[in-house]
This record gives sequence, C-alpha cells and structure tokens, in this order.
Amino acid sequence: PVARSLARRGCTVPQAFHEPSPHNVISGEFARRGQTDWAVLCSRGRASSILIFWRGSPNSVSEIGKAADAGFLQDVGGGRIGFSRAIGVADRKRILACYREYGGRRPPPITHHGIDDAYVEKASSVHYFRRGRWLELQGAD
Repeated sequence: PVARSLARRGCTVPQAFHEPSPHNVISGEFARRGQTDWAVLCSRGRASSILIFWRGSPNSVSEIGKAADAGFLQDVGGGRIGFSRAIGVADRKRILACYREYGGRRPPPITHHGIDDAYVEKASSVHYFRRGRWLELQGAD
C-alpha cells in the first residue's frame, strides 16, 4: 500500500551517492513507543520531503522537511556530482549524544524515535514528533 501511494503521488525515492544499497525508506516508532510507522524520502518536482505513513497506512500521511533537491547536490570527486540527502532512525541515545556534543535546542523527554535528516558528510537535524507537532532537534554537525 505504501509503494502504491508513492507511485500515485509521483514520488521517486532518491538515493544518496555514498550508499550502494537501496535506502531512504525507514521504519520506526515515530509517534509513540509500540506504534510502527514508515518514513520515505519522496522526490517530486525537483524537491524532496519526508512522508510519514502513520501505522504504515497510505490514508494517514504527514509531510515534513520539504527542500529543493538542488540544495543537496555536491561534488563527490572525479568530476562527479552526487545527491546527498539521506534519512535514518534517530533513537534516544543518538538524540541525546548529538545534544551533548553540539548543543542546540534542549530535547524534550525522548520516549520514541526521531527521524535523522542528513546532508551526507555535512550535517543533520532530527525531526521529533511531540504533542501533535514536529520539533527540529540538533543532529550531527
């Protein structure tokens, strides 16, 4: 159902240059502990965003982090340009480690996963869902 929903939306799942295996589709407990959700980096119309399929349902979807794909292109050596956006699961340990290491906004109590939104080999931020809205927390720098 999620794949069909992505196709209906005209999404492609962009792949970052650094990872040869398929990626940018993740599952985690993004709303609350015990609930499995899916997040997909969706590119369409030269912009990408993260689509969250709550409980894996194509009927309950949120969209966050929309940005132009061109902003995630970088020289990867040998005269090649590579796409450099990747998402991953950010657990409590990672969220707190990034806060201790880099500062930023003090995280709320961490009770479930966040979504790490990375500009590969540059920096990242963590999207964390709390009380019905998305917070942006410090990621790696």
